[in-house]
Amino acid sequence: MRHLATNFRRLLGLVAPAVIIGLAGCSSNDIVEQPAPVPDISASVALDSVWSMRVGDGHDEQFLSLTPLNTGDMLYAVSADGELVAVAPDNGKVAWERELKRDILAGVGGDGRQLYVVTRNARLLALSRDEGKVMWEAALPNEVIAAPQSNGNVVVAQTTDGKVLAFDTSSGEKRWQFDGVVPVLTLRMTAPPLVGTEFTLVSFANGRLVALSSANGQPLWQYAVGEPQGRTELERLVDVTSRPLILETAALVVGYQGKLALVDLRNGQEIWSRKASSLHSPMVGDGKIYLSSANGDIVAYDGNSRREVWTRDELAWRQPSQPVVLGDYLLVGDFEGYIHVLSTEDGSLQGQLEFDDEGLRVPMQVLGDSVLVYGNSGRLAVLELKQRD
Repeated sequence: MRHLATNFRRLLGLVAPAVIIGLAGCSSNDIVEQPAPVPDISASVALDSVWSMRVGDGHDEQFLSLTPLNTGDMLYAVSADGELVAVAPDNGKVAWERELKRDILAGVGGDGRQLYVVTRNARLLALSRDEGKVMWEAALPNEVIAAPQSNGNVVVAQTTDGKVLAFDTSSGEKRWQFDGVVPVLTLRMTAPPLVGTEFTLVSFANGRLVALSSANGQPLWQYAVGEPQGRTELERLVDVTSRPLILETAALVVGYQGKLALVDLRNGQEIWSRKASSLHSPMVGDGKIYLSSANGDIVAYDGNSRREVWTRDELAWRQPSQPVVLGDYLLVGDFEGYIHVLSTEDGSLQGQLEFDDEGLRVPMQVLGDSVLVYGNSGRLAVLELKQRD
């Protein structure tokens, strides 16, 4: 089984996991769930481009998630082939660009002074925000595929084998390390840590959400988002691959083959939970909680009762991205690069745009009345939603 699990781990690194997790067991002859065709809709809204540009080779046909960093006054984006750009969010004007001459696996993270990316050979780079100059670099014990995160004092990176490391943002000196437990078989996805002043929230492939002291890395509490069940390693996958959504003094978290739960940030105690399975962070808006389920269903829950308000299956197994709320609409991308616009009221499909034929994996980000989109091919754009005549 261990040899077979290793083969599956390689496979998970080459193709999108929402397809692979459709496998029911450990046989390589098992049937993979087929994605639904692109829905045929009568559109009432359209997505128009405010500006658009190209950032290097994008993800360069690799299974990466190079999420742009939005600091309010500037957008920072990086490509797998090492092109780093700073762009004005309102008009797409390039403030500066730099060729890092390194292959990049993770980024962009940042704080008030610096940006952070991780190279293919496991080097953490700290770069100046004003020109992208390398300020320092530090060695990591294994590859990192989630953007490093910083609170201004430390920058934290999590390796694919469950190690969490914190570095001084000024010098690059390692401050602390925490070694998490990683199962034999995991999905090739890691959630970016949430780094606060007092504690850091880290999600692990063993189904745990752990709070660590940001000062010294000591564990403060942990919460089980999922518990392994079943006979095979595939059935026992419980990876938490998405960053929690912070709601005042609580964290809304979801895991694969686990649950959607609200957890008290002070002590890790569960406030409520319900069964769910997702690879992406939940989203809230208009009194509802929205979730892109692992099987492609888009689900809305009532924020108070947590009962299911509506479920749409038109995007089944199309690997929908994290949903974002834009006005009265919900936007998700898919593995073929389509952006789908759903009504927050009932989930009905109201619009559609073929954005990037290499796919959409990075979560979209709302910028006021518009949305920032970064496609797998490297297309970076701001789009606005308009009613169709």
